Formats: sequence, C-alpha cells, structure tokens
Amino acid sequence: MRSSDLKIKLFADGADLAGMKAMYANPAIKGFTTNPTLMRKAGIADYKAFALEVLKAIPDRPVSFEVFADDLGEMAVQAREIATWGRNVNVKIPVTNSQRVFCGPVIRELSAAGIQVNVTAVFTPEQVRGIAECLSRDTPAIVSVFAGRIADTGRDPIPVLKECGRLLAGRPRAELLWASPREVLNVVHAEEAGCHIITATNDILAKLGLFGKDLADYSLETVQMFYKDAAAAGYSIAASAAKKAS
Repeated sequence: MRSSDLKIKLFADGADLAGMKAMYANPAIKGFTTNPTLMRKAGIADYKAFALEVLKAIPDRPVSFEVFADDLGEMAVQAREIATWGRNVNVKIPVTNSQRVFCGPVIRELSAAGIQVNVTAVFTPEQVRGIAECLSRDTPAIVSVFAGRIADTGRDPIPVLKECGRLLAGRPRAELLWASPREVLNVVHAEEAGCHIITATNDILAKLGLFGKDLADYSLETVQMFYKDAAAAGYSIAASAAKKAS
C-alpha cells in the first residue's frame, strides 16, 4: 500500500505553532488536534491567544481545542466560548470529567445547538454508545477513541474500534477518530477498523513517505547508516595480544 492509496483522513496532533504551520502546507493533512497537556508541554501560557494565532494560520481546516473545566456547567460555558473563535473549530469535550461523571448532558446541549464537538478520551464501546445517544443527527461531530492507549494495556484496539463504528452508524454525521497512534502501521490499522480520521504527531506523519518502500533497499540503507556512523565516530577494534600471538 502507498500513502496515496489511503482513504482515511490524516490530522496532525500537536501544539507547536511552527510545526502546525508546516503541516498546514501539506495538503494531505486535513485537520488538526491539540489538548491542554500538549499545550503545557509546548510552553503555551495564554490558551486563547495561542488558539486565535493557530486559527489565523489555519483558517480553513478543522482544528480541535479542548475545554478544561471539570464542572459540567462551566464546561458548557467554555465550549460555547471556544466555538466562537472560528467556523472551523471543533470543541473537544472529555467523555467524563475527572470524577467519572459522564459529560453526556454537555455533549447533548452543544450538539443540539449546532456546535461541532470532538468527544475525547474515549476508550470503550459502552462510552461510544452513550455518546451516540447524545449527538444530534444534524450536527457534525468527532468521537476520538484512544486506540494507542488501549493497545498499551495489551488489548487489540481494532475490534474495539470496529464496534465503536457500528455504534455510531445511526449518527451519519459523526466521524470516528483513531487517537494516540504509536507507529505508522496504525494508519493502516485505523483504515482497516473503519475509522474516518487518524490524528498523529508530526514525527509519525513524517514517516508516511516510507509507505511501499522496497524492504531490500531499506535494509541496505540501514547497513550503510551503521557503517557511516561507525566511521564518523572513529571506532576501531584492535586485535588482542593473544589473537596476535596465534
């Protein structure tokens, strides 16, 4: 398979503005996601100012920004504010708050109001079933299932994602997103599972050029890399005295 054969939409995940701009220059990248953890790691101090700067640079592809309130009422207030920042904004709502309270009422309220949500931190089909019941049939939405983290627990995420897709079938405007990929092969896995979108960090997306690469050529390039690095380091192995005597 070549990367050009993929039907799944590729989103870039990150909070580095320069990196986001670089990915925006690539027409294969159809959207962007971020979250408060990524933004904190990137040193973002002013959440709204950063978001508006991103939307100025990326005005015409979906960009997801997440609420960070824990109270459901305040979560809805933040979501409505974030939704005003741009027509291409998806508002990320966690499937539960930090106290395990299902955020269904917020999802229902926003979706009914025509606000495009991206329900995030989803791990189970049971959660997707509840989310689907809250989504308006008329409003586009994204449901982000953290397949990579599911795999980290020793479980195969592909059957999980397939079941999630079946549960969303009654919401044709909802798209299933494979989140937290660990390697390029997950792009193939996500497509096989029936996902509409996969979001990945720039380092994973940069490897898409390897799709379909001849493995014998790749083997040779790897050997050449080892050889060049050993030479550049000036490594040598002198024969031992016992070996010389023999």
